Amino acid sequence: METFAHTTGIVTTVLVAASMAYGLLVLWSAASFRRYARGYAKLPEFAADSAPAVSILKPVKGFDEGMYEAFRSHCLQEYAGAFELIFGAGSEDDPAVAAVRQLQTEFPAHAIKLVICPRRLGANGKVSNLIQMQREARYGCLLVNDSDIRVSPRYLERVMRQYSAPAQKPVGMVTALYRGRAARTASGGLKLGSIFEALGIATDFQPGVLVARVVEGGIHFGLGSTLCVRREALAAAGGFEGLVDQLADDYQMGVRVGAAGYSIRLATEIVETSVPAYRLSGFFNHQLRWARTVRDSRRWGYVGLLFTHTLPLALANVAASGLSFWSLWLVLLAYLLRLAIALQVGVAVLRDGQVLRDLWLLPLRDLVGFAVWVWSFAGNTIEWRGESFVLKDGKLQKAAS
Repeated sequence: METFAHTTGIVTTVLVAASMAYGLLVLWSAASFRRYARGYAKLPEFAADSAPAVSILKPVKGFDEGMYEAFRSHCLQEYAGAFELIFGAGSEDDPAVAAVRQLQTEFPAHAIKLVICPRRLGANGKVSNLIQMQREARYGCLLVNDSDIRVSPRYLERVMRQYSAPAQKPVGMVTALYRGRAARTASGGLKLGSIFEALGIATDFQPGVLVARVVEGGIHFGLGSTLCVRREALAAAGGFEGLVDQLADDYQMGVRVGAAGYSIRLATEIVETSVPAYRLSGFFNHQLRWARTVRDSRRWGYVGLLFTHTLPLALANVAASGLSFWSLWLVLLAYLLRLAIALQVGVAVLRDGQVLRDLWLLPLRDLVGFAVWVWSFAGNTIEWRGESFVLKDGKLQKAAS
């Protein structure tokens, strides 16, 4: 028994050391992105005759608080080129349709279309809509983002500038980092699940994206916050049709565009997504869906996420080491490192003021995140948009009722 405890203490110490090395890599990656963003900020804006024209495709289903302001933000662009907004809904009865009609009234000078997409072409309803919406798009660049994404007036300029950046391979797609805005309840309060979701985006998920950019020599996947793809690159990657049964359609689009011989760029724009007012159960279900999606997309990379759970590993080391002096020091160092990551990525890169407000919840959020990671290996079933699916090799299959 004593030998087992000693071995466990050594193993957990090694895991904590490796996890802290990952944390230092996050800080390096955040600094690298900030240098990259400063360099682009010095470049001149597009001239009117050189700015690529863009078709913005926004599939919608339902209507949430703040969504109309997200729609409006796309109409307030300071962009020299032409662009159009195309919304796709499953039926005229969808609550988002009224908001699109209101947007057309408020911005009559803008090209804003509503496409009703009655056909369900696969398990992924969003991609099914995109296939039908694409037929109405006029321009050579297609920009897809989620219905709740809010952007700055320079969003299009910062995204499209990446296509003129020097690259070894032609740029086929541009994606973007994002921060989460915790939604308030009707009484003005915040649900703990919503806070955890936003905090996890800023201190867990986006740090992983920045590390991937450094370690893998660039971005090789897409983020649903922004998927701006050239038509020829999309066609070479199999089109939207190849993604109609994929859950991680954003990730897979980037992978396939890269496999088709194109490079993927990370824009300097940080967009904002609205996080629903989750209860803890809703947060857990959403995180479990995301976790199993990543696990199914990057199996060994997902196993490697063990090393991102610095605080839980440090606490496990304390238990395994019998509250030894060094294990307590490791917990303190792990906590300080997590604070540094939150400040450098959440505040400095993402400019997310919520991180400072909710920093005291970070240890608890990390423990819940570790529990989700462990539980994600226990099955393949997910809940998505009110339906149950079985996830197999990245594809969605309706769960047996």
